[in-house]
Amino acid sequence: MRLTSDLWVSAYLRRRNAKGKPSVLIRRGAKEAGAIFIRVDRLDGTHDLYEPASQLSYSEEHERLGDRLFHRSLEAVSTFDVMDRLEKEAKFDSDFWVVETECAQASSDIMLADD
Repeated sequence: MRLTSDLWVSAYLRRRNAKGKPSVLIRRGAKEAGAIFIRVDRLDGTHDLYEPASQLSYSEEHERLGDRLFHRSLEAVSTFDVMDRLEKEAKFDSDFWVVETECAQASSDIMLADD
């Protein structure tokens, strides 16, 4: 069973901050099942953006464990590029979450789908 978006985001923020990777909630979405976007500030003026992976990316094991998979949709881009992508998402589905985290090595501590 998959965790609610609210619980998953809370746990993610706690885990990242405990590792010394400052992380904050930028936008609160639907509590139960809002899509979650992770924005990684590389601390060099660029950002990565991760968004939910397609349901086709999930194996039976992922489904059984309730994993959340992501894929990197933008890499080493300006904050304006990230904001443009999120504005497009808002027009499509306004119930999404945005979490921002900082890491010079661009680590995100999320499960990535095999693209």
